Amino acid sequence: MSEQSIEPTDSTSRINASGDLEVSAYLEIAREKQGQQPVTTGKPVSSAGQEAVVVFDFGSQYSLLIARRIRELHVYCELVPHDTPWEKIAHLNPKGFILSGGPSSVYEENAPMAPAYIYEKKLPVLGICYGMQVLAKQLGGRVASGLKKEYGHAVLHIGDTGSPLFADLPGSSPVWMSHGDRIEEIPPGFKPLAYTENSPVAVMGSENRIFGLQCHPEVAHTIYGTTILKNFVYNVCGCQGNWTIGNFIADSLMRIKEQVSDRKVISAISGGVDSSVVSTLIHHAIGDQLTCIFVNNGLLRRDEENRTLAIFRNYLKMNVNYVDATDRFLERLNGVTDPETKRKAIGNEFIKIFEEEATKLDKVDFLAQGTLYPDVIESESSTSNVSAKIKTHHNVGGLPTNMTLKLIEPLRYLFKDEVRQLGLELGLPEEMVWRQPFPGPGLAIRIIGEVTREKLDILKAADWIVMREIKKANMYRQLWQSFAILTDVKSVGVMGDFRTYGHLVAVRAVTSNDAMTADWARLPYDLLASISSHIVNEVPGVNRVVYDITSKPPGTIEWE
Repeated sequence: MSEQSIEPTDSTSRINASGDLEVSAYLEIAREKQGQQPVTTGKPVSSAGQEAVVVFDFGSQYSLLIARRIRELHVYCELVPHDTPWEKIAHLNPKGFILSGGPSSVYEENAPMAPAYIYEKKLPVLGICYGMQVLAKQLGGRVASGLKKEYGHAVLHIGDTGSPLFADLPGSSPVWMSHGDRIEEIPPGFKPLAYTENSPVAVMGSENRIFGLQCHPEVAHTIYGTTILKNFVYNVCGCQGNWTIGNFIADSLMRIKEQVSDRKVISAISGGVDSSVVSTLIHHAIGDQLTCIFVNNGLLRRDEENRTLAIFRNYLKMNVNYVDATDRFLERLNGVTDPETKRKAIGNEFIKIFEEEATKLDKVDFLAQGTLYPDVIESESSTSNVSAKIKTHHNVGGLPTNMTLKLIEPLRYLFKDEVRQLGLELGLPEEMVWRQPFPGPGLAIRIIGEVTREKLDILKAADWIVMREIKKANMYRQLWQSFAILTDVKSVGVMGDFRTYGHLVAVRAVTSNDAMTADWARLPYDLLASISSHIVNEVPGVNRVVYDITSKPPGTIEWE
């Protein structure tokens, strides 16, 4: 990969000839914007120019989509538990609140409700589905079980075209419904704004800038859903749309410099986009105070360590210490079959190695990680006690409680597409930015059952073929992830007129926007046939290949 292969663009114009970011320009912007306030890495801080909308999570499967849609409108947004105290979000300087949907009924005992300050702050509020019913219940209306349920497509008919929520909407439009309860009596001070065939009050609003929607504007099936959300954040909340990747870089550089000062940071790199972007961001902020540590845990794809070292040392010009810890990780995984135990064992061993490596340097205080928002959501139960934890991510729930290094996680509240935008803005090569996600625990969670050297060799060979054939078909960028899984199933086969009893390899390919939901990819039959043929002919010990056609939900992208 040559430096000449990267064409200069407006987004990389602040990269100087030696490959370093012109940090001073970003810091100047940041200081003006933040007023040189003390900050903490990972979250925005309160300032005159900052604006945010807070989504309160009542357990809907669509809750995270709301936050994504608001971010896409260039307004910063965070998803928090429905009972979050004001002290936890005051630093965001909210311009409005959104109450998500959820599986509960407001008239049930101990049904989750919104905190009182949501109304006391006199800020705009938008309740969606269950959130609308919460507004009705708490503000004096009445909610009851509907005679007919309303799931799927419906047509919304606007009754009050003068509402700021409905700017640029036609009189009638398709929406997506998912509810069994409905508003029987609106609260005092509210009026109905729109209806559907089954919901006489499908939208309600008050002069106090509080609105309720029975439909889900965050899903694609609500054709004008994004327009409704845009009208809320701009027309009702008065947001200006200053959430951009450029501003995020400015804020992050200042926060990192102020938090780290003259101390040292080590960063775990894997070659993936997340660790690459976080390391590049921190390197731009503090230069040689950062040392990257690349741990080869033996669970990487074929030849991954050589490609990664070449990029970081030769292209990005960073200090990289290489540690081959294959034996240590395989020893930790010896006899381990439970997926959660695998993740935690790997996470703990990583931290031990990082702390050992840190002692070889002059005093190191910080460990940088590429943790993303979906990692946090899945590991911390959507940050809500009304949602279920899916699995522990090794760099979130798998970390030991007694680690001595302080964490720096500047990407902790970003989605994957935002991280890719950030990487391009920082001048990273496209082939690195658009690399498909690879799990932190590596191939350990793509081997069902115990991890051994023999199984790793088989999986690396099969996975290499999957990737090779996907790229040859020019489908790599169309897929969120594509990979092989070595199952714990063996089956009888016939090869060269001889009976075989070999491993079964599963192939997984999905499309997604953020990994929170995913659909199985409809790969062409010829491509699947080619992948299968090459695997059974080129990988010793494998005699059967299957294709996973499960979406998320109900499955997850990874098998473990």
